Amino acid sequence: MKVVIIGAGEVGFHVASHLALENKDVVVIDRDQEALRRVSDNIDAQTVNGEGSNPGVLEEAGVKHAEFIIAVTDSDQHNLVACLMADIISPKTKKLARLSGADFDKYGAHFCSRSPNIDTIINPEIEVVNTIESLMNVPGAVDVGEFAGGRVKFVGIYLDKTARVAGIRLSELPDIINRPAPLIAAIVREEKLIIPKGTDRLASGDLIYFISENDNLLDTLSLFGKHAEPVNNVLIIGGGSIGFRLASRLEEKPVYTKIIEKRPDRCTKLAEQLNKAVILHGDGSDQEILSEENIREMDLVVTLTEDEETNILTSLLVKRMGAQKNITRVSKLSYFPLMNMIGLKQIVSPQLSAVNTILQHIRQGRVLSVISLKGDQAEVIEAIAMESSEIVGRPLKDIAIPSMVLITGVIRKDKDKVVIPSGSTIIGPGDRIIMFAKRQAIPKIEKLLSVKLELF
Repeated sequence: MKVVIIGAGEVGFHVASHLALENKDVVVIDRDQEALRRVSDNIDAQTVNGEGSNPGVLEEAGVKHAEFIIAVTDSDQHNLVACLMADIISPKTKKLARLSGADFDKYGAHFCSRSPNIDTIINPEIEVVNTIESLMNVPGAVDVGEFAGGRVKFVGIYLDKTARVAGIRLSELPDIINRPAPLIAAIVREEKLIIPKGTDRLASGDLIYFISENDNLLDTLSLFGKHAEPVNNVLIIGGGSIGFRLASRLEEKPVYTKIIEKRPDRCTKLAEQLNKAVILHGDGSDQEILSEENIREMDLVVTLTEDEETNILTSLLVKRMGAQKNITRVSKLSYFPLMNMIGLKQIVSPQLSAVNTILQHIRQGRVLSVISLKGDQAEVIEAIAMESSEIVGRPLKDIAIPSMVLITGVIRKDKDKVVIPSGSTIIGPGDRIIMFAKRQAIPKIEKLLSVKLELF
């Protein structure tokens, strides 16, 4: 598979990194030589210096032989023109484009059904607002993924030392809780990701990923010492496009919302566009302003300015001042391992949201959704099991599933029933399967999922 990526920023770099490790033929286009040098120094990918919207540059990159073109520069207009030119030069190449501007929202269907015939539009801002809402709704969660239309949740939580399961072996959990234990798919300990065995113990400070049906989620969370946390008062620091999108969403809920924004013209625009939110002009990192706004009374503080250093420092400040809970926007994925070390556990990233969406649409097989964990150390994949795939028709114990892969859930096609699988579980055609996999195992996962060539 050949993939042409336009834009070597955070999104383009990390998508290229994923695909190159999976032995895809990757070409990255950018006009910034430094950005391309970062790619060539770290990734097995070809680079082309130039404008991705230039037809000569696209032809040099081999777009005529590419299965996908992914336009993920910081400019919506540039991405649109790049897809337009690619559609003219190579109509059969599938096109994915990053479009973040709210003004483009209502034209998405047009861009897909007519020229430039974009196959998938990626809006990281909408995805990150969805992530914030998920974190608000799941007590104590630092990662939340939804599968099977929301019926199944994949949740990451930090285990407190007071939790009754701290220090317990996984094999002992059913006896301790007097019922079947939730499936724990992964443990992150000291930034090392582990696929656990029954002999492994849970330790305080572990980041634990488990799968649960949505109806049982609160009960499952209570096993780990996490309980319902109503969110009635929210403070948003940063009234940019993501802050506005979040406030608009919260206006549909019984949530009292305030926004602190330091640009007076932006404050005026926010006041005109929002009906319920209180708009405050000021610097959200100013301790006096935060004190005046009774930061201790806030159920949630979300820092969403365009500057991630400001977001990090402000989140540390509001935490020290007694905020109940805070969510921090961070753009650089390389910062992720540092966040827990400094006490910031709930992190959102538009860039990571974009990477997840892109990977979902270029995987082989009938992949429905993809979630990257811990930056990009692992993925959770939801896919349809096709009749000719290797994973169908035999007990899981008889299938050569890679050691870095764990089948975490099966949703039966006919009964729409969620099954936590065992070695005797047989996956049928059309079943949805949810898999956890370390990054290195993704090519083997694709082999398990993809159809045999004789079907084409």
